[in-house]
Amino acid sequence: MDAHRNPSPARGYLLTLVATTLWSMSAIFISYLTTHFHMPPLVLAFWRDLFVAGAVGIALVLVARPLLRVDRQHVPFFVLYGLVLAAFNAIWTVSVALNGAAVATVLNHTAPAFTALIGWRWLGERLNAPKIGAIVLCISGCVLVSGAYDPAAWQVNPIGIAAGLAGGVGFTAYSLFGKASSQRGIHPWTAILVSFAIGASFLFLFQLRQPDTLLWLFHLPPASGPGAWQEAALGWGALVLLAIGPTLGGYGLYTVSLTHLPASTASLIVTLEPALTVIWAVLFLDERPTVLQLLGGGLILIGVVLLRLSERASDATGAAAGARPQPSHQELT
Repeated sequence: MDAHRNPSPARGYLLTLVATTLWSMSAIFISYLTTHFHMPPLVLAFWRDLFVAGAVGIALVLVARPLLRVDRQHVPFFVLYGLVLAAFNAIWTVSVALNGAAVATVLNHTAPAFTALIGWRWLGERLNAPKIGAIVLCISGCVLVSGAYDPAAWQVNPIGIAAGLAGGVGFTAYSLFGKASSQRGIHPWTAILVSFAIGASFLFLFQLRQPDTLLWLFHLPPASGPGAWQEAALGWGALVLLAIGPTLGGYGLYTVSLTHLPASTASLIVTLEPALTVIWAVLFLDERPTVLQLLGGGLILIGVVLLRLSERASDATGAAAGARPQPSHQELT
């Protein structure tokens, strides 16, 4: 579980591409479970978080037990971290159920625009011309993808549009907590284990009002019959694959890739996710995005790439300024 000591850019690119491919399939599994099995989104989010926490916990017990320890001073932070993760996963699942895999994934990638706005408004970050252009492109693309330009869309699917936008905000919040976790010196696998375990706990407490829904796949119609258990096994198998593959595999490989690549480079590769999800949705779910939705997705991708390139240029400028020799006292006087 330790990071590689000798960074390898080629390995970093490969890991990030595999992580992005896995991530792009998460919406496909969620859409399958919510449409084929009519599984409630919050129940799906609970089992997904629980399976991820269980898999990471077992792995750490076997190969890295020291990573199971959590300092008491980090407990309040992890409670908020898990709450944010639970909310994000719940909103994301609702968005996929209401918007479809392709549209939900594209809407979720408005997160960098929200991050830039939040950073400007509350963190004192600069909002330069490239950032403004990226935000305009992302918001315009979001309008086209969600169909928000049509007043009828707000009458037919207002919750879906709101969930899609909220998903972008939720992913932004989760990313900020991830950065804060790194700054606190918390090991990535410890952060994944604890945040997903607490997230599952919050979702479990929310479901206690209707505890039977947590075993949804055991109550599939018909309740009895020769194909009932096979159908339930298929559903549980899809849940496990969602947790172990797209979720844990995506997060884990992306975390490892950051030991080989700068975060700005890895995040650029991740912008391929919406395009990959659209391909999976067409192949496996028979979703057919309209021309305007494809155009909107393209605008969001361009906006995200522009934003990342702007951030990289700002970082390079800041590093160059820091490397310049400071004028001496005599020069200043």
